[in-house]
Amino acid sequence: MVATVRHPQPIGRAPQRKPTAARGASRMVAREPLSMRVPKVDFSGLKRLTWPLLLLVLGFGTYELAQRLLPYADRPIARVSVQGELSYISQQVVQERIAPYVSASFFTVDLAGMRAELEQMPWIAHAEVRRVWPDQVSIRLDEQLPVARWGNEALLNNQGQAFAPRELANYENLPLLSGPKRAQQQVMQQYQVLSQMLRPMGFSIARLELRDHGSWFLTTGQGVELLLGRDHLVEKIRRLNSIYDKVLKEQITNIARIDLRYANGLAVAWREPQAPATGQPVAVQ
Repeated sequence: MVATVRHPQPIGRAPQRKPTAARGASRMVAREPLSMRVPKVDFSGLKRLTWPLLLLVLGFGTYELAQRLLPYADRPIARVSVQGELSYISQQVVQERIAPYVSASFFTVDLAGMRAELEQMPWIAHAEVRRVWPDQVSIRLDEQLPVARWGNEALLNNQGQAFAPRELANYENLPLLSGPKRAQQQVMQQYQVLSQMLRPMGFSIARLELRDHGSWFLTTGQGVELLLGRDHLVEKIRRLNSIYDKVLKEQITNIARIDLRYANGLAVAWREPQAPATGQPVAVQ
């Protein structure tokens, strides 16, 4: 026989059971904050419009302010100052020329028109005009520098530019340059080069001519004519210089013309009959 012993259960205590999840129940999920779930408003477009609007308002306000203040700031021209070394024109002539422009006010005076009017004067090479606060206009003038006469109608400045003052008769002591009208600068450049090369021999240039067929003709201040031909003028003057002291210097007062158109020499035409025959070539070694 087998006996079974059962332990009595304590009164009032129910047997413990493992907790089990209720059927059909769902897990709890944490929700996002409301600020993250609500869509954000995009203000980038508004920001892009803000600056242009501010600039527009600022510009309009500045314009309105300027329009209101302009009548108080815009004064009549009280003084015109003329600066520059003036040898051929007077300040009075300049003042009379610009008188129609001075009647305007400080902001309305036509500076460009005043400058153009001044530069139309024959002796004015360049004019600079500017306002000086609060009621002045300052003018700076550069006069023409006459270097030579251009034919019988005009003078040439050091840039080879022609200008025509009224009193041309007062400048007959200047060298006379001539040639085709389109060759003014070329003749002036050649004049400057030849003048430097002839100076060591004691020559100055009284006349320089570029003829239609391209040949150059020069007359010195001593009355000696130089026939230079078409090309290689610098080489020909160097050739003359190389023999001048040795052969020609002592007879320069008897020389009427020197022909430099030869390849390796020159020919001299004498003023007096007792000198060597006219046109006798002189060879250069």
